[in-house]
Formats: sequence, structure tokens, C-alpha cells
Amino acid sequence: MQYGVIMAGGSGTRLWPISRGNKPKQLLRVVRGKSLLQVSYERLRGILPANQIYVCTNSAHASLVLEDLPELPRENVIGEPVGRDTANAVGYTAAVLKKRDPDAVCAVVTADHVIEPIADFQTALKTAFALTVEHPNVLVTFGIVPTFGHTGLGYVHRGEPLPVKGGGSAYKVLAFREKPDKPTADRYVESGRYYWNSGMFVWRADTVLNELAAHLPDSYAGLMKISDAWGTPNQEAVVNDVYPKLKKISVDYAIMEPASQGKGKAQVAVVEMPVHWLDVGSWTSLAETLPTDEHNNAHECGSCLFVDSDDNIIFSTDPAHLVSTIGVSDMIIVHTPDATLVCPKNESQRVKDLVGKIKDKFGDKFQ
Repeated sequence: MQYGVIMAGGSGTRLWPISRGNKPKQLLRVVRGKSLLQVSYERLRGILPANQIYVCTNSAHASLVLEDLPELPRENVIGEPVGRDTANAVGYTAAVLKKRDPDAVCAVVTADHVIEPIADFQTALKTAFALTVEHPNVLVTFGIVPTFGHTGLGYVHRGEPLPVKGGGSAYKVLAFREKPDKPTADRYVESGRYYWNSGMFVWRADTVLNELAAHLPDSYAGLMKISDAWGTPNQEAVVNDVYPKLKKISVDYAIMEPASQGKGKAQVAVVEMPVHWLDVGSWTSLAETLPTDEHNNAHECGSCLFVDSDDNIIFSTDPAHLVSTIGVSDMIIVHTPDATLVCPKNESQRVKDLVGKIKDKFGDKFQ
């Protein structure tokens, strides 16, 4: 059976101060009145019933996820006691799903992307699901057709086409490439043989677990202990004991890159996803979802006034609080009841570093 798994464990520190530990970015209503998690769920809901959609999130956020997605069955929230990066998160969900359904095929998607048109996203998922029927040992990733030489994203180098019944564009993966410099990124785009790496996947649960056993055996052993305890009175205790001890490593490093190099039994394929894809991971990317005025000020604030101000990002969570500017350009201004952020737009990636310094000085007070 086919399943959708939404990875919703990120902390969203680059969107501080609106994204906090008790309510991270995927639960904030920042896309036309909906949360990023709700938008991700609705994309899957168009092709899967609610009982075949799962959310992997921090255990502390489980109740918030259920509030955000009231249709989702409670047992479909898989909680991580701590984050151990994506290799363990996908292994954890695969182990749980395989125990419930030995033939489970999982679409692993993110909770912090805006993807449009939705129909093209869903078509790509259907192509990937079809590919796993023809090639049960395949690990499918999705390649976003690049529109420019982005230096902040990894790339997927495509090889020969893979035929898929029913159509769709699928290719063998030659290699995964790290974030390139600008000239290299431009060459990738000009070649027409590289995609942006979406960080989304489709695979059989047993296939990805077999690769995890080959490339990350200690994590695999720990996840099998969790699988054995799942659904028993010892479930929570075993998860809390085993999961925090797993090696923290990404799925790209642990599984996808070695598999693409022929290390293991799985074949790696990429399905083309020709969509507008926005990773809402910083204030500058979030600004692309906000309304703008005639001076290109992206804003979300109940009361705001801009005088001789251009190309700013203004966000306030308090509709009764007036935010006003005079002669300000290319700045980020964010107001919340207990914290305010002001920084140049070209320094937006340093917000994560700022959050670390705030924690060092003030502890968890503003986290």
C-alpha cells in the first residue's frame, strides 16, 4: 500500500523570532492563512486518504500537529524524542510502517516547502510510486527543474532515462553534488542534466531499511529494537532509550550517496518535478509568500506604515502594534510580543547563529 510521510521535525531557527521551540515554522500560519504543515498535508491528501498519511515530528509537538491536522489519526503521528537527522527519521518511519504493512511504499516529503502547481507535484509522486512497482529495489528522489544557478542547494546529476509505465520523466542518478560555487552552478543549469535536490523521496520501506542495514548498521539495529517494541507497553520507553543514541547523520550522506555509487543493492533514480519550489527556510524565502506594496516591501502586519522605504521584509505577530519605517531599505524587521529582530536582508542566513548566541546569554527564555 502507498503512504505519505511528512517530515516535520525541523526547528526553523532561521525564522526566529516567530519560529520557536514550542511552535516551529511548520506550524505557523504563514501561507495564505495556513501552516506549512497544513499545505504539505493537503498536497498529499489529493492522492492519499488520511489514514495513509503520517507525520514524523518532535514528540513535544505531537499534540500541536494533531490540532493543526484534525483529520489525521492520532496513531499516525510518529514522535522523535530528539532530532537525530534525516537518516534516522526516514529509517524510523520506515520501520514503523513496515511493521504495520510489510509491502509499504513511502513517499517522504517535507513540511517546509511551498510547491506549485500541486497537480504537477502529485503527478511526479504517482510516477515515483509506479517506478517502485517496476523496480522494487529503487530509491527515488525528486529533481526540481532549476531556474538559475543556485549556490545554496545541492544538485542531482541525472543519467540515462528509466522507462515508466504511464509516462513521466525518470532517470538513473549518476551523482549527488554538494552546494556549488556560482560558476559551477551556472554550468549545471546550462547543461540541462542537473536538478535541484528536493530532499523528498519514494521507496519501499523494506528497501530503504535494507540499505540502512548495509550503510548504517548500528542505527538499523536500534531501529529494529524500536520496531519490535512498537505497539507494546514498552514502546515509549524503548524509543526514549534507543533513539537518542543513534548516530546523527543525513539520509543523503548515509544512504543516497553510497547507493548512487553502487555501494549496496538499491538503484537510485530521480523523477523530474517541474514545479515552482520554495524552501521556506529563511526570512528572504518566506518573503516570497507575503504580499508586497508598490515599493516591494513584503509585509505581514496588521498595522504598518512605510515612508520612503523600499525592498524591506516586515512581519509582526501583533495586529495592534504599529510598525513604521522612514528611509529604510533592504532590511528585515520582525516584531513579536517578547522579541524583535532587525537585520539587513543579505545577513538573513546569520539568524541561526544569532539564536545560538541568544541561547548562550539568556538560556531558553527566547527560544
